[in-house]
Amino acid sequence: MADHPWEPPPAGTETEHLLAALNRLRTTFRFKADDLDAAGLNTRVGASSLTLGGLLKHLALVEDYTFTTKLSGASIGEPWETIWRDGDDWVFRSAADDTPEELYALWDGAVTRARARLAAALADGGLDQSVHLAWPDGRRANLRRLLCDMIEEYGRHTGHADLLREAVDGRTGEDPPAGWHVVTGQFTP
Repeated sequence: MADHPWEPPPAGTETEHLLAALNRLRTTFRFKADDLDAAGLNTRVGASSLTLGGLLKHLALVEDYTFTTKLSGASIGEPWETIWRDGDDWVFRSAADDTPEELYALWDGAVTRARARLAAALADGGLDQSVHLAWPDGRRANLRRLLCDMIEEYGRHTGHADLLREAVDGRTGEDPPAGWHVVTGQFTP
């Protein structure tokens, strides 16, 4: 497992498995998006406008929104308070205006903040605790739901990243190779 630190434990607790599943998807996504220049991050497939740069920015936003606003009800904070623009597609479209360094730093920072907030929440009440996210009828989600939603979000977009990265330079594979580490940025599996 030393060569594959993103691999979930063979027989962990529920919390260990959920955290490891999310970490494995984060790592696989980052492997797919790693070490690209602006052209690579802006590559599209077919009629889709989706890019790896857009996915980096979108997932950075989702990390911060989920583990800030949905978790506690707090404002999403920086950098989003400063850079946010109107429109649901804004993060996907605006990524083309960002440098690769900005996109990697944005995602890496959001994951670091999300990990810290999630660890603090787990230490303060575990998976069963209610979070701020509520349904129209007033029922509140629990932390388990947020974590599962984030796993689903990464599962969907890691599949997109597979296709996009293959179109850039042919990189394929389910997981990073043994011993892989991020080339561009600060992410640690």
